[in-house]
Amino acid sequence: MKRWHGSGVISVPVATAVGLGAIIGAGIFVLSGTAIALAGANALFSFILVGILAVIIAVQFGELGSIMPNAKGASFSYTYNAFGSELGFIIGILLYFSFATAISAIALGFGSYLSSVLLLHGNNYPIMFAILLIFILSIVNIIGIKKAARLDSFLVLIKLLILTVFIISAVLLAHFSGTLNLNNFHGSARQSGVLPVLSASIAVFFAYSGFQSISTITSNVRGGASGAARAIVLSVVISMIFYILVIFALMLMVPASKFVISADPLSFALKYVRAPYSIFILVDAGALMATASATLAMILTSSRVIYQISENKLLPGFFRKYDRKRDVPINGVILSALIGVAMLFSGNIYIIAAISNFGLLISYLVSSLALIHFRRNNKTGSFKTPFYPYITVISIVMLLVFILGMPREVLDIGMILIIILLMLYYFLVEFKRDRVIHEELFK
Repeated sequence: MKRWHGSGVISVPVATAVGLGAIIGAGIFVLSGTAIALAGANALFSFILVGILAVIIAVQFGELGSIMPNAKGASFSYTYNAFGSELGFIIGILLYFSFATAISAIALGFGSYLSSVLLLHGNNYPIMFAILLIFILSIVNIIGIKKAARLDSFLVLIKLLILTVFIISAVLLAHFSGTLNLNNFHGSARQSGVLPVLSASIAVFFAYSGFQSISTITSNVRGGASGAARAIVLSVVISMIFYILVIFALMLMVPASKFVISADPLSFALKYVRAPYSIFILVDAGALMATASATLAMILTSSRVIYQISENKLLPGFFRKYDRKRDVPINGVILSALIGVAMLFSGNIYIIAAISNFGLLISYLVSSLALIHFRRNNKTGSFKTPFYPYITVISIVMLLVFILGMPREVLDIGMILIIILLMLYYFLVEFKRDRVIHEELFK
């Protein structure tokens, strides 16, 4: 496999910041309110449950990354090397589409918070601001990975500080406004039971997806696969802690039954308790930085995935165009931006996140199977998954449950996409052949 061009080397803390930038912006500032709207106080369990699964997948990615340290395509590269081009092609396109769709969801959160700050009402303003953000950050990505990563680490430090201020302020505001009541944690009847928790978990899964951004830059991380593995696990664990604290803080201020599906839940909660304008502006500024850095990371990740698919000759050479000096696949960035803009018009934040999740869940499932494949063939790297194969089996079962629990329309879209990709793959394969191949499956 061809090495990634460029010489930029980033430290483990900076790589962790890349993962945090993608994870935190996608979840805390955008989907935390949606999770509460779906499952009430049980959203806490959803974040913990999915966080545990994300840690399991993260350590598995650490091992897979150590086996293939030069891979840039995350789950695609693992699938391609384990199971060949057919399944690799399908998983690669699904994964790429998931990341490109994630750009829309996170950018929509940015647009919603900016509209809130500017006191602009209406559905068009968030979309307009989201399009502007995608355009600007595409240019930042084209500048190059090292500068993008450094910008991300700076933004992450600021937004973690702002989140800490939000959590402390939430306790004080809830106390002085009189909303501090344990009844806030009692949701409505529709928020009770197993199915709402499953629905919230599916939404939340999107919130943790950003850690794959680290696996696409493994060879750029100091320490290689081991360094990338540490960065992946650190980013997931730190994110889970902040997720739980923010969910708790939100329900201290607002009853669980009052939350609705929206892309700016922290702003909604502060308005509900009539927070001082200074806190409102500070938190919204943090939300804008968080969603901007998460969008930046997703553009970076998606462009590298499609580059790797093309590098393995499964897509036209058009996508292999890169800038050697800046270490960036230019055409991949442009395509990701265009898809990100188009998906802004596909529905509300939950639908967009669910569409993105389908490809992620499938890719994680196949990646777990790829780890089993490599272990059976005695291929190991410098980092090994602890408690193998037990936690790998657990991840497979949990992923299957989440896939089957997805909204019906998302499953329909996903299955149609898989069928189209399968037909396209075989059409391209047979079109290149001089004669038809007839395989004998049974003797």
